[in-house]
Amino acid sequence: MQKRKLLIGLALGLASASLSAQTLIVSAAASLTNAFKEINTQFEKAHPGVNIEMTTGASGSLLQQIQQGAPADLFASADQTTMDRAASQNLIDPATRTDFVTNSLVLIVPSQSESKVESVDALKDASIQRIAIGKTDTVPVGRYTKQALEASGDWETLSPKYIPSDNVRQVLDYVARGEVDAGFVYRTDAALMADKVKVVATPKTHAPITYPIAVIAATKEPAVAKQYIQYLSSDAAREALARYGFGKP
Repeated sequence: MQKRKLLIGLALGLASASLSAQTLIVSAAASLTNAFKEINTQFEKAHPGVNIEMTTGASGSLLQQIQQGAPADLFASADQTTMDRAASQNLIDPATRTDFVTNSLVLIVPSQSESKVESVDALKDASIQRIAIGKTDTVPVGRYTKQALEASGDWETLSPKYIPSDNVRQVLDYVARGEVDAGFVYRTDAALMADKVKVVATPKTHAPITYPIAVIAATKEPAVAKQYIQYLSSDAAREALARYGFGKP
């Protein structure tokens, strides 16, 4: 009898724990993948009962998924333009929108390459045939790249060499594997493969690269989602973001 009561109590306890568990779905720009994995683990430890699921990809593609009803509680974009679109469609709670990190655009080449590319101007050399860039309609790093190359007068000139990519990590992989001669990524991504790619230039002629995050308007976990945004300013989260190369706004 005592054993039966113990089993019933255990079952009720498990059921109660299951009911109290909360799942927070974070939709984040691909460049945040590694840093957010670490931060998500930290947040779960600091908030027992919360389980975080993360979807990553190009900011524009993630927004399209949210527009189509994909479940999400938070959206972290690699640019302001994509978040502006989310706001204009009432997909986010504007009061929660927060800029939490900065980044830099860099030009990279394969580390084992014999290429003498040392500047953006060098991309016009006939020996440079393939340049990976993010798709400008959905990938923020692609838009930053276009802004920088338009400012230098090279956007149209280099267009026959472009290899459009679905997100910044794909650009990084293309360069790391030597499938292209060069590519434009964020400094944080280049740092992840410092043994396979090298940074040769840091264009400055583009809009400031700041990442906003906001709570999705249709979230079922508004309180926890807001706590997550607040957590991003904690010492532990800031240390993790800095370790992956992100700056503070």
